[in-house]
Amino acid sequence: MNSSFVMKLSCRNRPGIVAGVSDFLFRHGYNILESRQFDDTTGGSFFMRVLFNAVEGARPGNLHEDFAKLAQEFGMTWSIRPRQQKRRVMILVSRFDHCLVDLLYRRRIGELSMEVTAVVANYPLEGYAHVDLQGIPFHYLPVTKEGKREQEDKIVQLARSTDTELVVLARYMQILSDELTTELAGRCINIHHSFLPGFKGAKPYHQAHERGVKLIGATAHYVTAALDEGPIIEQDVERISHADSPEDLVRKGRDIERRVLARAVRYHLDDRVIVNGAKTVVFAD
Repeated sequence: MNSSFVMKLSCRNRPGIVAGVSDFLFRHGYNILESRQFDDTTGGSFFMRVLFNAVEGARPGNLHEDFAKLAQEFGMTWSIRPRQQKRRVMILVSRFDHCLVDLLYRRRIGELSMEVTAVVANYPLEGYAHVDLQGIPFHYLPVTKEGKREQEDKIVQLARSTDTELVVLARYMQILSDELTTELAGRCINIHHSFLPGFKGAKPYHQAHERGVKLIGATAHYVTAALDEGPIIEQDVERISHADSPEDLVRKGRDIERRVLARAVRYHLDDRVIVNGAKTVVFAD
């Protein structure tokens, strides 16, 4: 079976975009397997994701170089990638390890197509002795008030030296500096342990309990300099009742966090997310 490719693009909306892409792929010997698009009528932008492969016997030529000409004509922001190519991902974690364990499990069974370049924690390795790191390099980078800049510099150096494409904050309980968020713009996903916008600060589940809420949730979003206000990729909620204790909310919250983060990471890895200003277009499967 031929290898498949995934293309995603965005540009100002105008007639002929779909026809142009389809005609390009046809003329270059490709077969469209799946195509989805979205026209943002409010903002005037167009978004598209196409899955395609080469027709047997065809000689496609230089795919990226040839498509660049069409992309320039329409002013596209675009990417084309072999779908089977695993993305290189670094995971940052603090004391709570449930999201880390879940991501590693999904990687092991093939649900998440990624190579984990490193697990970085601000707690010592002994705290993760029960976690099967699957041979992944572990880096203990403690955070102090005086050494925070140096610690973040080490994260940047590690990401660059390992060709990391995506950084996942798997309940990494540190606020990233503006410099680090700029370095990781568009390629850093955080799981926020609340349904944004919502209760900010410490112990959000306890705050929710005190207010008698009937829903709790979690939010996965791209990290920006604006704390917890980056473009949202995925969210989920679960109903609760007056009988639930704060501990019940924490337990249920952990389950939501795991599945929301896993879906967001999977969507990113499979090129299903396109940033649209402060929002995202997600071609969920």
